[in-house]
Formats: sequence, structure tokens, C-alpha cells
Amino acid sequence: MSEYHTPVLLEESVSLLEISPDGTYADLTFGGGGHSRHILSKLGDGGRLYSFDQDRDTRANIPDDPHFHFVESNFRFLRGALRYRGVTAVDGILADLGVSSHHFDATERGFSFRGEAPLDMRMNQRGRLSAREVVNDYPAEELTRILGDWGEIDTPWKVANCIVRAREAAPIETTAQLVEAVKPATPRKDESKFLTKLFQALRIEVNGEMEALKMALEQSLKVLKPGGRLVVISYHSLEDRLVKNFMKSGNFSGRVEKDFYGRALAPFKIITRKAVTPSPEELERNSRSRSAKLRAAVKL
Repeated sequence: MSEYHTPVLLEESVSLLEISPDGTYADLTFGGGGHSRHILSKLGDGGRLYSFDQDRDTRANIPDDPHFHFVESNFRFLRGALRYRGVTAVDGILADLGVSSHHFDATERGFSFRGEAPLDMRMNQRGRLSAREVVNDYPAEELTRILGDWGEIDTPWKVANCIVRAREAAPIETTAQLVEAVKPATPRKDESKFLTKLFQALRIEVNGEMEALKMALEQSLKVLKPGGRLVVISYHSLEDRLVKNFMKSGNFSGRVEKDFYGRALAPFKIITRKAVTPSPEELERNSRSRSAKLRAAVKL
């Protein structure tokens, strides 16, 4: 399964789940199945693992294990999908956010700015919205918003104007055409970093990633048993901020509510005082892990 995706922070994330052999767990991002397989190796006869993925390509990675249940769904439907399968509470939830190596390497999916491919970027190939629609149909103001909010690009209006000018001449159909369209706004010394942010912004918009993460985090509070663990690996500051704030306060602002007596009403106890990051050895093995941040908390 390493060809599909090398699991990031594998030992660290699964050990933070503190697997009980007869426990019930949810892996929200099955992908290549690396984290799921490691969880399964620690389960006994009474253990169960429910792994979510909306991408049908991942079905090829399903392990032959009686304790494993594949859920072909976006993790935004966590609670409903589990309840449909007769599961009302779990002992732990793991989410490895971001894009799998498979998506970057499958050039035809349009996730990478290296090479030429149709502007797609849909994790769920049955989804209606693709990057082509965002690039060619969104008004300049909306493009500016997503480039600023989701890509954290310094001058989003400049980039949006480049896209609008280019598409007025002809529709932007491919990743290479998009890279060419934004050339006037692309900094020379940080071209790769800039294009990474541009493609990240479009991917987040196409897949509704931030909204899905918020929904899953909120549902984790309802699904986790008291003492259950939430373990999340994020890859950019937008995700990490949401996760950090939610674990601290149970909301996305990070503001901790207090009761009548002034006691904090935090729903979690944070295990990782600061984010866990990959070791030098892991970075050497897998350069794509460099931006990973792991956070974990116990439901009170």
C-alpha cells in the first residue's frame, strides 16, 4: 500500500489512540489504508474499525479482515454513517487530513501543478463541482475570497484578475493553462510555494474541506465515548487552527466557556501540549510529511 500513500506519523498517531483490543474505532481518511492496517493489527476478536473514504479508488486498498468495515462516504457524515451501521459510540477517531500521495501522483486528477491535466481536483469523482467550474465561472470577488481564505495568498486580487483576464480570451481547461494564466502574479523566487497555495485554495473549495472538517469535529464530540480519543494530523495552518481551537474549547474560535463558578467548560483534555511533528528520519524517508502536525485529546 506504500505505492498509494505512505502513512504519516504512523506510530505516533496510532499509539495516541491507545487501542483497546475489543474497542471500536473510526479512521476518517482511509486512503492507502496504512493507518487502518496498523489499528487492525492491535484489535482482538471484539474489536471493530470503520474506515471512511469518498474516493472509489481507495476500494483497491481494502484489507481482508473481519474486523474492518469500509464506509464509502465523506467523513462529514460521520455520525449518521456510523448509526446506520448500528454504531452509536466509538473509543477513538483518527483523521489524517490533506491529500494522499496517490492524488498528487495521479496526474490526470489535476491536484498537482506539475505536468498537464484537466482542471478537476475532485476527491469524490461523482461530485458536481470541479476546479474547472471554479476557475472559469466564479466572479472575481469570489475568486479573491477563496484565494485569500483557503490559499492565504498575499495578493489574491492580483491572482484573481489574472485568471479573469485569461478566461475572457479562452476557457482555462488544464492545470498548465492555469499556471500560465497566473504567471504575471507569480513571484519568481517562490514560484513552487505560490502555486502550492493556489492549488490548495482551489482543492479546498472544490471539496468543501473546511466545512467537512468542522462537521466531523463537531460530530466527534457526540460519537466519542467519555475517555475516547481524538487524533488528527493536519497539513496547513487553516486545518491546524480549527483542530487546535476545537480541542481546546469545543468550538472553532478557541474561546473557552466557563460555568457559573468560573470553571472552564472544555470538553477535552489535550494530550499533546504542542503539535507532534515528523522525526528527521521520517522526513528523510517521506518529504511530503514535512508540514504534518499531530494533535490528540481525550473526551472528558
